[in-house]
Amino acid sequence: MSRPLFAHIDTAALQHNLSVARSHAGQGRIMAVVKANGYGHGLARVAHALWATDGFAVASLDEAVQLRELGWQKPILLLEGIFSADEITACINHQLTVAIHHFEQIHMLQAARLASPLSVFLKLNSGMNRLGFKPQDYLNALTQLQAIPACGDITLMSHFATADDDYGIADQLQVMQRCFSQLSYPVSIANSAALFRYPAHHGDWARPGIALYGASPFAEMTAQALGLRPVMTLHSQIIGIQMLNTGDALGYGRAWIADRPSRIGVVACGYADGYPRHAPTGTPILVNGQLTRTLGRISMDMLFVDLTELPTAQVGSTVILWGKGLPVEAVAQAAGTISYELLCARAQRVPERDIA
Repeated sequence: MSRPLFAHIDTAALQHNLSVARSHAGQGRIMAVVKANGYGHGLARVAHALWATDGFAVASLDEAVQLRELGWQKPILLLEGIFSADEITACINHQLTVAIHHFEQIHMLQAARLASPLSVFLKLNSGMNRLGFKPQDYLNALTQLQAIPACGDITLMSHFATADDDYGIADQLQVMQRCFSQLSYPVSIANSAALFRYPAHHGDWARPGIALYGASPFAEMTAQALGLRPVMTLHSQIIGIQMLNTGDALGYGRAWIADRPSRIGVVACGYADGYPRHAPTGTPILVNGQLTRTLGRISMDMLFVDLTELPTAQVGSTVILWGKGLPVEAVAQAAGTISYELLCARAQRVPERDIA
């Protein structure tokens, strides 16, 4: 008999969230970001649910090929581009679009004998300082791409570092506008946070990621307030109950000491399943639809919940770790991390179940 731990994946919620993102993009197209196995939701499942989108963005050639094998015929963007010249032929064969963010990639294209045009997104480092050409090098990079006979469609690209916080996008946007304003190419700059907070700057291709999976990109605003629905709900059950007296210790390291007679539930979920080990006492959790808290340290396969105020909870009672009724960002905030990490870190041993 399997453990009572599984992830419900609500594909209808994916479709709903795509519609919400599209409403913010206006006339712009949506490049749905499905890297990291669809943010931990399953690449094939996510792709089929988001089939109405205009394009997909992934991090690896393997992910792109998998999408083509599923029958997807619209654009696929490799967000990190090519890593070696050997990948160029595969990109041509599968009609992929590649991000170009350093001169070595341009040199690979210059040396290649391209049998067909290769579309590119030319990335500007507008201040995030992760990938992309510095503003002073951007026009040179574009000129070199334009001189490559088999270079296909070109899109101008950048990425906001602080669209989700109070610092905002003004500084980076100024750099982008200075570099892009005299160039007559499509533009792609908006991630989820920029798309929802600054919809006037969605560009020709918006690239929503986390919002599609029903999590808010903002610390101070819930997904529900943005009109989004959670896609992944992580379910488990109470598998044991312990009665503690005042002064009794709980779990590894005696990390929690009962300050009153307490009723403790043991849940079949731990850090080997992707639940954050660093989640402290007080992290929110639902038992039979009622909000309570975790206690003590997270173990590899189990964690503790406080049932003292939940007298009807018993062995077999339903537990929701995050998802429907408990936003994943609330759990992430309590654990000092972000929803992206929790969704992507769910372990392979946790089975998935689709719901309509």
